[in-house]
Amino acid sequence: MVHSPYSHQAFQNVVTSQTQISQSDGTTKIALQGAFSLVTLTPLVRELTRAVADGPVTVDLSGVTRLDTSAAWAIITAQKAAKAKDQPFTIENPSDDANTVLGAVRKALPKPDRVAPAPLTLTDQLDRLGRTVASAGRFILELLAYFGLFLDRIVRSIRHPGDFRFTALVHHCHEVGVKAVPIVALMSFLIGVVLAFQGSTQLRQFGAEVFVVDLIAVSILRELGILLTAIIVAGRTASAFTAAIGSMKMREEIDAMRTLGIDVAGALFVPRILALLLMLPILGLIANISGLVGGGLMSWIDLGISPGMFQTRLIENTGIWHLLVGMIKAPFFALIIGIVGCHAGMQVGSNAESLGQKTSASVVTAIFAVIVTDAIFSIFFAQVGV
Repeated sequence: MVHSPYSHQAFQNVVTSQTQISQSDGTTKIALQGAFSLVTLTPLVRELTRAVADGPVTVDLSGVTRLDTSAAWAIITAQKAAKAKDQPFTIENPSDDANTVLGAVRKALPKPDRVAPAPLTLTDQLDRLGRTVASAGRFILELLAYFGLFLDRIVRSIRHPGDFRFTALVHHCHEVGVKAVPIVALMSFLIGVVLAFQGSTQLRQFGAEVFVVDLIAVSILRELGILLTAIIVAGRTASAFTAAIGSMKMREEIDAMRTLGIDVAGALFVPRILALLLMLPILGLIANISGLVGGGLMSWIDLGISPGMFQTRLIENTGIWHLLVGMIKAPFFALIIGIVGCHAGMQVGSNAESLGQKTSASVVTAIFAVIVTDAIFSIFFAQVGV
């Protein structure tokens, strides 16, 4: 055993520190005893550097009475040097204070600059593309699974009406539908005003101002009325579904429901999605009426088309299919919004950050899916000549 004692005097106080070094099975054990500070830094660094050069190192801090940041820096630096050589470096028996100082110094050490990633090869790009496609496929399959779960619970509710939660359905109809009426009506009214104003500005150049009625009717009834309504509902309802279910999942209420034998899908998913199925077509009709009223009002103000003339031309030149095309889309939009919102809520983790991420993702996903579905319907109806 080798002993290397040393002492120093500073400010009329004698502070003694001792380093005991021993060898065992090829490992150098350094036992530190006493107080280690800046004045003992040089010999400590020398001993640690020599030990790391010889092989594996174990530093025993059980006898340390004081450890400041300089001594902690020496130990952490030696540990990093050993790690660079793939050698074991163990710190044993640190006190709570020593652990705190070591942790603080370890965090404060400068981080090396990150090496710029190598450019992606064609194989890497294909791999990334494949993983993205596979992830999207899994996500779509999960949504289809939730859709199947919803259909199964609907059939079960028909067979066992006593299990259906009618009170929850009424509550969600109020939340999803009634509370959304003001914003949907106002939005559609303003869209009708904008369509009439912009249409009159363009059609006036050709002396065809009267066709602004057809423009408003076709645009609102076929596309804008139900599409913008679905987007608004997706923004306020998909996020609400995700936040509500996700909060229950964070608080382990869903686990408690399962423990009590309560069917989660029947209690949480069916009332919400069914409320959307019932209320979105009604909101779409309200949006259509508001849009036509706004367009008719602007046509009267800007073009002098009286309400009676607007109504007559609307009835004579607008077929019922224009209205039906918009209404056919409503149930599909409702299913998409409801399923996406409930699915995202069940994916929430145990922290608030996960809740925020899934809520934002559900809104973006629902709006994107609604627009894609609307485009598919538009192409389909154009192909069948409706």
